[in-house]
Amino acid sequence: MRRLTMLCATAAEGSHDQVFGDGVLSEHDRREVAAARAALPPFSRALRGPSARCAQIAEALAVEATPENALRDLDYGTWDGRPLTEIAAEDPFGLSAWLTDPAAAPHGGESIAQLCRRTAAWLDRLRAEPGSVLAITESTLIRASLVHALAVPSRAFWHLEVPRFSAVTLTMRDGGWNVRLDRLAAPQQHLPIDGSSPIPVLTIRSTRRHVCLTGRP
Repeated sequence: MRRLTMLCATAAEGSHDQVFGDGVLSEHDRREVAAARAALPPFSRALRGPSARCAQIAEALAVEATPENALRDLDYGTWDGRPLTEIAAEDPFGLSAWLTDPAAAPHGGESIAQLCRRTAAWLDRLRAEPGSVLAITESTLIRASLVHALAVPSRAFWHLEVPRFSAVTLTMRDGGWNVRLDRLAAPQQHLPIDGSSPIPVLTIRSTRRHVCLTGRP
């Protein structure tokens, strides 16, 4: 495995209107994804999470992606399908434990530590495979992948920001993962000075993220 590009299908956890579990894309989201498809890096094969959301993104990108169970979202247990605000009001202590203790699973589903272990196992299986892979997956899987690639403890999970529709690229080099975070950019319109038709300019905007490992639980 030489390069893995993971495209985030979900908004970062913790947003005010977040609902745990699967969801569907709005028409605006579909248009935003479709407009950025020409900015995707080259890949030899594509995978996607089994969720309806990941399937819709693959469709919007016109990418034939194979469903991969290892790319499934975190199992939210009894919280699945429920809004974050509702859980915060009903079970604030459980939510607090989940956000601060990687081993906690107050919803009866999967803990962050368990997610990180299964994601690490999937990455270890991929590293020996040749070619470049595009994986359309959930933000939880990308956070867990970064925990493994950066060799940081699972408590760092919530300190890693993964914006919606951002692309994280892991490149194998000297036996370890190099990490790059990008944002797929829709085509920009360049207006020629001679007044002729606009020319679409395709870009991927690179961003730098800092990992904070101290000062918070």
